[in-house]
Amino acid sequence: MVVRDVHERALSASPAEVGALIDSLASAHDRLWPRESWPRMRLDRPLEVGAVGGHGPIGYRVESYVPGQTVVFRLSRPKGFDGIHRLDVVEQPDGSSLLRHVLEMTPRGRARIVWPLAIRPLHCALVEDALAKAEAEVGQPPRIVPWSRRVRALRFVLGRGRSRRQSVPVVAPGGSPACR
Repeated sequence: MVVRDVHERALSASPAEVGALIDSLASAHDRLWPRESWPRMRLDRPLEVGAVGGHGPIGYRVESYVPGQTVVFRLSRPKGFDGIHRLDVVEQPDGSSLLRHVLEMTPRGRARIVWPLAIRPLHCALVEDALAKAEAEVGQPPRIVPWSRRVRALRFVLGRGRSRRQSVPVVAPGGSPACR
């Protein structure tokens, strides 16, 4: 089984503005990762090739990074999750941008069961929340994809009943988002 999971959002912002969102990943001023509702993305050093980290039970290292354009993470855990996930800024003909997240992996062993039953729905919800946050960061109304019952149930069980609610980024006066 080969997994290719793609999420993308058209943003009415220049590639440089959207690239700055990627460049802020795992920093104290991360403008892209939806840390209000999900485990923080952490790296052992600033975003650069070789940096190691992850979020929650997912581990990875930065395999390649072109500031303002793309970052590729090589998955390292959980066991059996062999592949990459990446973020790319794609310039559009009108000067706006497309922010794309791609996961490509071959689940092995137990991961062949865990991926479709639990990790995939959580992954998709997290990525959609990040894309909504990106929209708010560039001054667009965020398109919120509500969490499914399965995602809410998985978060409740995995969080031992202490799961945070979905945070909705809103564009605050002056263009910077606030989450409610």
